[in-house]
Amino acid sequence: MRDHDISQRRACKLVGVDPKTVRREPPLDCAEIRKEMQDIAGTRRRFGYRRIGVLLERKGMRMNHKKLYRIYREEGLSVKRRRGRKRARGTRAPMPSVARVNARWSLDFVSDSFGASRKFRILAVIDDCTRECLCLVADTSLSGARVARELSALLRLYGKPGCIVSDNVLYREDLAT
Repeated sequence: MRDHDISQRRACKLVGVDPKTVRREPPLDCAEIRKEMQDIAGTRRRFGYRRIGVLLERKGMRMNHKKLYRIYREEGLSVKRRRGRKRARGTRAPMPSVARVNARWSLDFVSDSFGASRKFRILAVIDDCTRECLCLVADTSLSGARVARELSALLRLYGKPGCIVSDNVLYREDLAT
């Protein structure tokens, strides 16, 4: 095999030996390839074994993809899977009750449809202390600019609230802007 540069299978066939009975020592893994893989994985943390293989090929280190993957796993370079978005767990603390007028307004959208399947939405703004409905705006389309315009009108009529709650999310920003 070494002298004539032929494969193991072909050499066994020429000699008349079953290739399945002949075991060849696996080639030793080159330490410089492992070092290069670690260097690439250290600088490019989100690269998997395929992209690292491309970078190794560019440096002149070619190898079988199965060997590349085996070395990649042995070195512990596998990319950690990104976890999904964190969601709230358990029960949340109840929102504190309000003792004065204009301390907290609740803002919500309600939607329904006409008989001919034309949908419309209603913006409802309620003072949580008095349970007074400050505003009901109905339209087929309520843009953010329209909601801001309606809230500005409410600020002129009732004054600035302490905070606004929408779907149990508290907003305490400067409401005049």
